[in-house]
Amino acid sequence: MSALFSPLSIGKLQLPNRIVIAPMCQYSAEAGCATDWHLIHLGQLAQSGAGLLIIEATAVIPEGRITAGDLGLYSDETEAALDRVLTAVRRYCAMPIGIQLGHAGRKASSQSPWDGGALLSPEEGGWQTVAPSAIAHAPDERPPVALDEAGLDRVREAFVDAARRAARLGLDLIELHCAHGYLLHQFLSPLANQREDRYGGSLENRMRFPLEVFDAVRAALPAALPVGVRFSATDWVEGGWDVEQSIAFCQALEARGCSFLHVSSAGVSPLQKIPLGPGYQVSLAAEIRRTVKVPVIAVGLVTTPEHAEAIIAEGHADLVALGRGMLYDPRWPWHAAARLGAQVQAPRQYWRSQPAEHKALFAGAHIGQR
Repeated sequence: MSALFSPLSIGKLQLPNRIVIAPMCQYSAEAGCATDWHLIHLGQLAQSGAGLLIIEATAVIPEGRITAGDLGLYSDETEAALDRVLTAVRRYCAMPIGIQLGHAGRKASSQSPWDGGALLSPEEGGWQTVAPSAIAHAPDERPPVALDEAGLDRVREAFVDAARRAARLGLDLIELHCAHGYLLHQFLSPLANQREDRYGGSLENRMRFPLEVFDAVRAALPAALPVGVRFSATDWVEGGWDVEQSIAFCQALEARGCSFLHVSSAGVSPLQKIPLGPGYQVSLAAEIRRTVKVPVIAVGLVTTPEHAEAIIAEGHADLVALGRGMLYDPRWPWHAAARLGAQVQAPRQYWRSQPAEHKALFAGAHIGQR
């Protein structure tokens, strides 16, 4: 039996296989509201046969959006817009769907990637960014405003409010975004956090605000709803956040009831030197997995079914997430199941497409015709 296509539980959430569709920003919302693009995008991914779909980074507050086109979950309007999309998708698919909640911090107020991705000025429609410290992401950018106690309270409560909205929408899982140089990662990294209060300095202090956010979200939700964290295991910059600190962070999260850990890297500094290559972050996931008992998700340039299978079979991670690869091939799990001799769930409208050489590929498929 394929390890990749074996079932797994995240808390009480049952997954049919170990393939996760990673959250991927679409920069196509309108005033934070999901649009028909999200219906098209999530609709096709929900038919992919993956075990879990996680909706893109979703801002918990308007100024926490990376771009003006970011999805949000901070008002009745944004909640209703996402509800419309989810209702349509669920009508035809039972795939578990989660959501990633985040705040971009000093990396907010950006152009969309296809427009260059640069920091927007107020004249261009940008807004004032906030961060742990008044340190710009790049030397030529205007600095953010350091969050004061009232600002920290506002952000913390925004995460809680968004999480409650996600629960009302019936989402199956919540992932807090502590990766890729966004706000919660900024608190963790000494490159971005140079505060002199109880939220800066020592590792314990730098972890404090992300852990407070986790605690507040976890306490606000039903115990059966899994809450996990995606984080950057290293900044890939000397003197920055690293694996040893990540292990301490993960152990603190596990002690607080964290349901899963999604291991990525980088994003907090333009000085990063990433050793790109197939599965370049898998070893980071493996190091984390050796120190915790909760499920660990590996992600990053895993493109072939055989590689994904080996990651699970050899115990480097419990699940494998794909992002860009899934955009390129939304049927990746079908093709992986065919290669690995496994079965996958497919919509009955597509059962007739099952290849002659893979007659057992689609679970439960049966076709009759006069």
